[in-house]
Amino acid sequence: MCTQTRAAALMANIPQAEIDPTGVFKYVLIRVHSKEEGDDSSVDIVRGFAWAEYHADIYDKVSGELEKLGPLDCECVGGGRIKHDTQAKKIHVYGYSMGFGRANHSVSTEKLKVRYPEYEVTWDNEGY
Repeated sequence: MCTQTRAAALMANIPQAEIDPTGVFKYVLIRVHSKEEGDDSSVDIVRGFAWAEYHADIYDKVSGELEKLGPLDCECVGGGRIKHDTQAKKIHVYGYSMGFGRANHSVSTEKLKVRYPEYEVTWDNEGY
C-alpha cells in the first residue's frame, strides 16, 4: 500500500505559479521541502508581485504562509523579474535578485507555462 506523507499532500495542492495579473515586478523561485523523516520530496514554485520592494519581501511572506500549513520548509533558490502583458498574452522572465542570485529562469518559465498555457512565455538572463 502506498501512503502519502502529510507534507507531500500539502505540496501537491500548492499552485506552481502565482503572479500579479499585469506589469513588471520582482519574482522568486522557491523550493518547498518536506520536513518529515524519510520524505525527501520537494516542489519548486514561482511567486511574483508588484507590491514587493525587495525579492526577500515575497520570499518572507510566502515561506511564512506555507510553513504554517504543516511540516514544510522553504528555501529561495533565486529571483529575477517578470514582465506580464495580459492583453498580448505574453510573459517574459529575466534578470536576477541581488540577495538571492539568479533563479533558473527555464524552471520558472515551465511553471508559468503550466499556469498560463495560452501565453507565450519566454526568458533570458539579461537585465537586472
